[in-house]
Amino acid sequence: MTTINFEFKAKTEDINGLEKKLLTLDPKYIGEDNQADTYFNVATGRLKLREGNIENSLIYYDRINTAGAKQSDILLYQHHPDITLKEILIKVNGIKVVVDKKRKIYFIDNVKFHFDVVEGLGTFVEVEAIDRNGDIGIEKLKEQCDFYADFLDIKSEDYIALSYSDLILDKNS
Repeated sequence: MTTINFEFKAKTEDINGLEKKLLTLDPKYIGEDNQADTYFNVATGRLKLREGNIENSLIYYDRINTAGAKQSDILLYQHHPDITLKEILIKVNGIKVVVDKKRKIYFIDNVKFHFDVVEGLGTFVEVEAIDRNGDIGIEKLKEQCDFYADFLDIKSEDYIALSYSDLILDKNS
């Protein structure tokens, strides 16, 4: 089943300050995940295998590269770590790029917050308003993103249009 997200990613020089601000809302702390996202070559969208100590999933998503909050259509397969899955994906698709990051994860209701330190790129905050069952609606998701962007004082120039994978590929080219 496709999950609908409305989300934004923003560059920040004060990741600790933003996290402290969020903590005033008493979010549920999930933990700190050391994640390696291996992106594979695909014809459309993005396909990545996330390997972490908290989250392990195969994720296909499609979204436009635009700054600010935007819709993502996601297919998510959560699994137990298994090297065979990665070997199959590498053999069939080849590796496009690998993104290594440390990520602190929080939730408030259906909204997920990431405080990311991405190797080679710096520090970021991501906010994802998630509709897993189709019962929230895109307008409410957008409102949630707008609220948290305002709350965290995200400026228009802070928004990042590209995925971490695109940023790393651009940096390496």
